[in-house]
Amino acid sequence: MSAINGISPASISPGIAPRLEPATSSDNSFKNLLVGSIEQVNTMQRDADSLVEELITGGDVSPAEVLTAVQKADLGFRLMMQVRNKALQAFEEIRSIQI
Repeated sequence: MSAINGISPASISPGIAPRLEPATSSDNSFKNLLVGSIEQVNTMQRDADSLVEELITGGDVSPAEVLTAVQKADLGFRLMMQVRNKALQAFEEIRSIQI
């Protein structure tokens, strides 16, 4: 059996801090994902509203199709609200951290 060697300290030159690059705008950023999701939920709600209006005015649309569209819009909105609540909760936790 061999002896256990100690861990050598990391060699960091004094006075050299890691360089942080500014965030770049990319297609898959959190902001773009969030905005895209909000737009998608908005589109689902507008589609559901137009189907309800078409059903009420006697248009050629089935009640099952209207119900499905309304439920999809409702589910999307609820999910968006949960993401909002979690983001606000995370922000509050970060804000309460004492430095």
